[in-house]
Amino acid sequence: MPLSDPNPSPSAPETAGAAPGRKGLTRHPRPLGGDPVRRLDKPLFSLTDQVINNSGGPSTMAPKRKPAWLRAKLPGGPDYLRLRNILSEHKLHTVCEEAGCPNMGECWARGVATIMILGDTCTRSCGFCNVKTGKPPVLDTDEPRRVADSLRLMYEGAGLKHIVITSVNRDELPDGGAAIWAETVLRTREKCPGMSIEVLIPDFLGDWDALQTVIDARPEILNHNLETVRRMYPAVRPQAKFDRSLELLRRGKEQGLVTKSGIMVGIGERDEEVLELMDDVREHAATDVLTIGQYLQPTPNHLPIDRFVTPETFHRYRDQGLARGFKVVESGPMVRSSYHADKQADELTGIDRAQFERFSDLVNKQTTRPSN
Repeated sequence: MPLSDPNPSPSAPETAGAAPGRKGLTRHPRPLGGDPVRRLDKPLFSLTDQVINNSGGPSTMAPKRKPAWLRAKLPGGPDYLRLRNILSEHKLHTVCEEAGCPNMGECWARGVATIMILGDTCTRSCGFCNVKTGKPPVLDTDEPRRVADSLRLMYEGAGLKHIVITSVNRDELPDGGAAIWAETVLRTREKCPGMSIEVLIPDFLGDWDALQTVIDARPEILNHNLETVRRMYPAVRPQAKFDRSLELLRRGKEQGLVTKSGIMVGIGERDEEVLELMDDVREHAATDVLTIGQYLQPTPNHLPIDRFVTPETFHRYRDQGLARGFKVVESGPMVRSSYHADKQADELTGIDRAQFERFSDLVNKQTTRPSN
C-alpha cells in the first residue's frame, strides 16, 4: 500500500503553518513537529495487546502451570534464621529476598548471600528482569563503606562465608560504576578477610578500562551472565551484545581470575543453541563455571515462558558442558547464578578459610591483649 496519494487533488489544502510553495507538504499533511511516520487514518487492526503486554486484552495468554519439579522448599533452620535476624535488625537488603529466589533457605544456611549495589534503578530494559528501569538517583559514593560494614555484621554474627555482589546497569556514569565496584570489593575484603567475594558485573558498555578497574580489585570469582543464546538477544537483552559479553569473560580469564557465566532456558531457545553457546564460551573465553536454570516470568508484562525444561534435559546440559571443558556446570530447574557459589570458590580459587580464621584469631588476640 502506498504511503501517499501519487496524484493529489490540486485543491488539497496546505498544512496549517506550512511555508507556501514547499512541494510535498500538501501530499503529506502532518502536525508541525509531529512524528513523520504518523498515520492520519486509523489502523485496520492493532497488535498492541500482543507485544509484551498481557494485561487482559483479547489475546491474553494464560500462564503455564508449573510442573511438580518446580516446587521450592520453605526456608528454615538455625543458620538461616540467624542470618535473617541480622538482616532484619540492621535493615539490610539482599537480592535473594527481593527476587524471591527459590534457593534462599539453602544458600543462607550455607553462609551465602547476594547483595545489589549502585541503587535499584537500571538504565536498561531487559525483557526478563523485574528490576525497575529509569533514571537512577545520584551516585552514592559512601556505599562501599556501608556495604562492607553491613557484610561484616553477617560475617561475624551469622557465619557468612561467601558473598555475591551484583548491580544494576549504570550506563549514564562515565565508568559504569566500576570505581564503586572496585572500592566495594577492597573494603569488603578488609572487613571480612575470610570471606570469598564473587562479583556479578554488567558489561560496562564494552569500556575495557572500566572492566580493568574491577579486575584489579581481584575478586575470587568474576561472573557475567550471558542470560540467553545469541539469537534471543534482541528480545531478552536488547541493549547488550553477545560478542561483547564473550570478550568481557575472555579478558577476565586472561588475567587469571576464575570466570563464570549463566543462562536461562525455557525462554524461546532451542537445545542445539544451548550447546552452540557452550562451544562459543569455551572456545572464545575459556570460562570455568556455567550455570543453567529455568526462566520464570516475573510478571505478565515480561517475556512469556516458552517451555518448562525437564530435569532430564538439565542433566544432559550438565554432561555436555563438562564434556566441553567447563570445570563446574550447575544445571537444574531451580539453579540461579549464585547457586553453590561458595563451593565453587572453595574448589576453584584455592581460598583457605581455615588459614584466614586462624589469622583473624591471632590478630584479635594481639589487639585485645592488655598492655604492660
